[in-house]
Amino acid sequence: MSSPNGLVCFTNCLLPQEDGSLIAKDLWIDERTGLILDPNETFFGKKLRPGRTVDLSGDVLSPGFLDIQINGAYGFDFSVYENNDDDYREGMQMMAEKIIETGVTSLLPTIITQEKSFYPKLLQLLRPFSTPKSATLLGWHAEGPFLEYTKRGAHAPPYLVEAPKGFNSFEEVYGKENLIGHKEWYQSQDIAIRMITAAPELPGVLDALQTLTDRGIVVSIGHSNAQTDIAMAAVKRGAKLITHLFNAMPQFHHRDPSIVGLLGASPFFNAPIPFPLAYVHCDPKHTIELQGGTSPTSPSSKNATYFVPGSGNVTPGSPIQTGTQSGLDPVGRVVFERPFYGIIVDGIHCHPNSVRLAYSAHPNGCILITDAMKILDPNLKDGIHEWRDGKRFVKEGERLYLEGTNTLAGSVVTLDKCVRNFATFTGCSLGEAIKCVTYNPARCLGIEHIKGTLRPGAHADLVVLDRYGCVKSTWIRGNHVWSSNSIVHG
Repeated sequence: MSSPNGLVCFTNCLLPQEDGSLIAKDLWIDERTGLILDPNETFFGKKLRPGRTVDLSGDVLSPGFLDIQINGAYGFDFSVYENNDDDYREGMQMMAEKIIETGVTSLLPTIITQEKSFYPKLLQLLRPFSTPKSATLLGWHAEGPFLEYTKRGAHAPPYLVEAPKGFNSFEEVYGKENLIGHKEWYQSQDIAIRMITAAPELPGVLDALQTLTDRGIVVSIGHSNAQTDIAMAAVKRGAKLITHLFNAMPQFHHRDPSIVGLLGASPFFNAPIPFPLAYVHCDPKHTIELQGGTSPTSPSSKNATYFVPGSGNVTPGSPIQTGTQSGLDPVGRVVFERPFYGIIVDGIHCHPNSVRLAYSAHPNGCILITDAMKILDPNLKDGIHEWRDGKRFVKEGERLYLEGTNTLAGSVVTLDKCVRNFATFTGCSLGEAIKCVTYNPARCLGIEHIKGTLRPGAHADLVVLDRYGCVKSTWIRGNHVWSSNSIVHG
């Protein structure tokens, strides 16, 4: 049942906030425009009333989930093209319309390493796409072929390449016409390029990063054997993400923490000072830098008294905090920004303790992904399933291997299951887990004003969850399109 005036008010619900909290508050949308409204402006300013009120009985009303690394689902594989554009588009639409049952309302189709001649056609087909009852395909994510051989995973060795010509090598592989982008790409439905996973240690890749990022492309470090210096250099040149953290990369070592160590990188790593100077807390309103960076508790200043303008004297033993030298921002000038990281939370690709360790180190960078393969389907039975190029999968619960090997080949976990696993593994709240599939991935892509948020003006892509994080219903651009009881009203 639609609203007579298009205005819908969700009430008696919990709304996830961008800081990971949940608050009891109403949400207004306009189902005609498919946008979230400012309730104060609508109710008090324009004196409008909702034509329909939806009582959610205390459930969570979340922004729709974003999956920024997914290879396929429901029998469709983004990386398989059989010279029929119509069949490929039909498969895309089918998959996009079914995936909403898992809470996903936006996704980034991921193509694994291909034979070079396939890229131009596939990438042209993967332009932004949606129907009134489907998840939005945001464009494409190319995982390869610029990957390190020893960390290739399930990627085909004959198709892996280096980038001896820098950015020109990327154009030669993907097609020059497919790398036309700009930083405001979300304003154009014609721009398909979103993300590229590459190994920065390969010849030419570092040289290409600045041009790629200048075009609004998210460069992700993955399938890489990069040591710490190379990984840090990649981030400084614009790499913004780590592809499936812990998988297809060196393991953490205390002397060379490599890619994983980026999560613990100091913002002062290259600061133009030898170390942060000391500050004294005189009272909650005043903080003062000590001369020469000495501390009242150090032996050389044992009997010293420090004058704090406007606050009197500070005696030895005053509590201190680290800060930066005079002239920098009071909270420290960030010169190295840690990247986001995708992580597969199926309990197989990463041990729960590893998931918690990563989240504890860098919670604001955490993005849950499925890396799901075409056989993702909540109703699919275990067994052997066809993949591509004569290869087959072995599915055992949520474990997925290449037949005859112990090589993990993506996953079959759904994103809503990742949310529930994540809350269990880390001990975080449901709201904090939701942030890792909504606001964080949207911020990584630079679309947090329209996706992954409940801000006024954002798309009304919504998911209703119970207190356990199970999906009860999905709304696309303000329209109720799926319900767990298979009944959609309106």
